[in-house]
Amino acid sequence: MPTTVDIASSFIEGAPPGELADVVADVKALTADDPSVISSIAPAFQRYNEQQLATVKLPGASQEVVISEFNKLDDGRYFDVESSTSFDFDHVTQKASNAQSYVLESKNEDLIKSLLKALGKHASEHYPSCSYGVYPTENDSAVAMVLVANRYSPNNFWNGRFRSVYQFPVSSSSTVTGKIQVDVHYYEDGNVALNTTKPISISIPSLSAESVISRIAAAERDYQEDLNRAFVQLADGAFKGLRRQLPITRQKVEWEKVGGYRLGQDISGGKGR
Repeated sequence: MPTTVDIASSFIEGAPPGELADVVADVKALTADDPSVISSIAPAFQRYNEQQLATVKLPGASQEVVISEFNKLDDGRYFDVESSTSFDFDHVTQKASNAQSYVLESKNEDLIKSLLKALGKHASEHYPSCSYGVYPTENDSAVAMVLVANRYSPNNFWNGRFRSVYQFPVSSSSTVTGKIQVDVHYYEDGNVALNTTKPISISIPSLSAESVISRIAAAERDYQEDLNRAFVQLADGAFKGLRRQLPITRQKVEWEKVGGYRLGQDISGGKGR
């Protein structure tokens, strides 16, 4: 039988984009009789932030950097290649602190930095607001590339996140593998979530950074076009069938006042009989 910690952890790991603080507040309210629950589910916060590619501004910096499994150090700190910085990260509050200078030690350092430059150009051309990173993987056998673009609009009751993660074995293969994930939450007078995952396997004709990122850009463009077509089909098909039709007045019915309507006159727009 699931424990309170198990249930609370599932809530945290299922938090929609940009809504972790809201979920934490709800968990605290539901477990008010046991204040230790939040500290007990620390692993869930870490998994969430690394899997969702949480972003954070470093102290004194303006650009946000990525939190992932690939840029985690042995002491629990994280590092950013572009700014040559390591830092502490609070997984509950999603705040960075204690930034220090960091020197990347990798036999693939030149490739990492050239990929980082090419990925930055791709990001600035195609995503209005995003964070990205390129890191060596364990044992330096491959290079990992990550990109995350967030769009939060809570005033309009929706939030969304685009994530892509790729790995490129530097010596044994000319194939980039990874996945693209899109998560959108819409919650005005309802609760609709879109969660998609697209596995990616791309053959690279040459090992140049420009060639790798060019193929990644093409894969992301193709997937976004597929999503756009799917959205159009949903809007014209299933969603249209679910949508409540407007009355003849072309105005929404104020259901909380429905008891005061005169059926013939107020709803239909005609004169009562």
